[in-house]
Amino acid sequence: MRVPWAVCGVCVLLCAPLVAHHSFGDMYLESDSVEIEGTIVEFQYKNPHAWVFVEAPDTFGQEKIYGAEWVSTSQLERAGITKSTLKTGDRVRIWGSPSKKPTEAKIHLKRMQRSDGWEWRGRANAPR
Repeated sequence: MRVPWAVCGVCVLLCAPLVAHHSFGDMYLESDSVEIEGTIVEFQYKNPHAWVFVEAPDTFGQEKIYGAEWVSTSQLERAGITKSTLKTGDRVRIWGSPSKKPTEAKIHLKRMQRSDGWEWRGRANAPR
């Protein structure tokens, strides 16, 4: 029996996003942790992962923009987080794993606390 080419094409299209998605372990040193404290300059509420960009001092005290890669919007929505939860100018503290590339100011966001006491602690926990 021959499989129609259209069926093969559909299978390829459906599987492509699975291949394109990366593991956080491929990009970040998951066994290490870093902490930054600063001001949100941008919040990108999008898929496949939301991003929080924070201006914070580096280890030398120089201001730098850090990109913190969060989880998907569907995971954030389940935790009650919307695109209006974080705003430019909010003061935050972020804990996470650093990039495997030392020259990249990227973090895999694991925990975040806003200066007003709002807090997010990992994928399974709702905001506190």
